[in-house]
Amino acid sequence: MAYHGDNILDGRVSPLDGGPRRLWGPRGFKLSEILSGAAILARGPSSAPDPGRASFCSMRPSRWTLRKVPEITAYFWILKVLTTGMGEATSDYSVRRIDPYLAVGLGAVAFAAALILQLWVRRYIAWVYWLAVVMVAIFGTMVADALHIQLGVPYAVSTVGFAVALTAIFIVWYLAERTLSIHHITTLRRELFYWATVCATFALGTAAGDLTAYTFRLGFLASGILFAVVIAVPALAHRFARLNAVVAFWFAYIITRPLGASFADWMGVPHALGGLNWGRGTVSVSLTIVIACLVGYLSVSRVDVEEEGDRRPVSSAMVPGSR
Repeated sequence: MAYHGDNILDGRVSPLDGGPRRLWGPRGFKLSEILSGAAILARGPSSAPDPGRASFCSMRPSRWTLRKVPEITAYFWILKVLTTGMGEATSDYSVRRIDPYLAVGLGAVAFAAALILQLWVRRYIAWVYWLAVVMVAIFGTMVADALHIQLGVPYAVSTVGFAVALTAIFIVWYLAERTLSIHHITTLRRELFYWATVCATFALGTAAGDLTAYTFRLGFLASGILFAVVIAVPALAHRFARLNAVVAFWFAYIITRPLGASFADWMGVPHALGGLNWGRGTVSVSLTIVIACLVGYLSVSRVDVEEEGDRRPVSSAMVPGSR
């Protein structure tokens, strides 16, 4: 089938295929299709369906749908940092207030439900997307902390381990799709790669933040300042040294995790630990309110929704500070 990529991003077949028609119903992805896509992703690119058969997870252009991620604006980076801080505070508060195993179990159920909902919807919906990010932040923090607290894995070891896992995901994603750009999250398989990467970046960021705060004994405030400086590196390198936009984006994305978590810990922990002693519960609720207000604004204004015909080059707005 002849096509032009942008002509089918609205969920319709290219006019070159006989005129527009709807591909997807209003309810979007079916659960069976999501599970089927996950199985295909787990088996690797060689297990993709026969191109001659209609398949939801096929890479054929006729199966493209609307983008499932927001446009990268300042709101994206603000919300990303806020959700990491909220996830850190909520996770720490939960495991200290209720049985840790129960807290992790509830976190796993909520995480799975939020991710399935995100995969199920047909297009980017602000509250659905950011709910999934919040649950990744909460549950990801629980898992990363459990490795150290329950299993005794040193932060240096877990940091290296998560970095290796993230690298492996990037390699498999690129080999299968030939792109790591979030501007191209238009198929189920790419979205599965995307969320696998998001989970790995949260785990890596959590371990890296704890490594600087505890192992290197910088404390929470100093760690937060350190990562605030580090996150400026990809922005400046992209702007002045022509660093690849996709590389700069994922570099910055990883750093948002320890950046937000370090400041959340600093605000919540007691004075004896170098914090402001506001309480983890207070920090969690306060950040939740701010996040809800921002997501509500995005839902109404739709400033982070890329409309058809408004596509920009991948290099624009990919990293903080870029224009």
